Amino acid sequence: MNKLAAKEYYFSDKNLPLAIRRVRTNPSARLTHEHDLTAVSHTHNFCELVIVTGGRGMHCLEGTDFPVASGDVFLLHQGQEHYFHDEESLELINVMYEPKGLGLPEERLRALPGYCAMFMLEPAYRRQHRFASRLHLNRVPLARAENLVTGIEGEIKGREPGHEVLATNRLTELIVFLSRNYVKSETPEARSLLRVGGVIGELERDYERQWTVPELAKLTHMSRSNLMRVFRKATGQTPIEYLIRLRIQKAMGLLLQTDWDVTRIAMAVGFEDSNYFSRQFRKVNGQSPSRYRQHRAYPDSAV
Repeated sequence: MNKLAAKEYYFSDKNLPLAIRRVRTNPSARLTHEHDLTAVSHTHNFCELVIVTGGRGMHCLEGTDFPVASGDVFLLHQGQEHYFHDEESLELINVMYEPKGLGLPEERLRALPGYCAMFMLEPAYRRQHRFASRLHLNRVPLARAENLVTGIEGEIKGREPGHEVLATNRLTELIVFLSRNYVKSETPEARSLLRVGGVIGELERDYERQWTVPELAKLTHMSRSNLMRVFRKATGQTPIEYLIRLRIQKAMGLLLQTDWDVTRIAMAVGFEDSNYFSRQFRKVNGQSPSRYRQHRAYPDSAV
């Protein structure tokens, strides 16, 4: 029976939704932790970054088995059902976290093709790729990743003033380190995800540009239809829908941080027609840009 690994079990500090758990499955010297569900089918209501530091075993993810071994690194999204079995001295580091609760710089991270490929795309394509698109670290980078995790653990356990900031910064450093290493992946499956990750990165970096789907398809060396299919499966949106929402997100910041009028903001984020911008803004936020500004800047004025 599937169980829920609830965040309340692992995040002792509500202001720091971040925890590290180490698991050794050697029966003669099993070191585990409270609420360990490694061998039990379960889901999370948070993200879990798994770093395999020793041994081997089978990972059952949503009904499909994948072999894992020392050096494998992969992300489990919220709600993905999984467990490990047939372990042979399997050793894991589980980095459990809530991106939004930590305030991770996701806008900047999404500008990295390796982040987009590993943290956004690979989880969606794991079954189709038979785990061939996973990140695999050799001995030296694996040791570096373990050292970064140890730094996070030290801050969480030490609880010195500012530990929340340093722990979050070190998690960000770990994520960037893994993203950079993913770019070095050589399997065809990983390279295909990196091409799509590059598209997301380009949209994040240059959202004002008047992108077209043929231009984006050319970047990936994929057909238009294939890009649309892969992109929608990974993000739930088409590339243009993703771009529009990205522009709206940027516009929301400008509405609160500047006194620019709506037309100027629309042009600044890449819309050529302020009326079209207002329609798209209302579709996303349920209110006009002006109303959004008024309610957020002066919440007491809301009727």
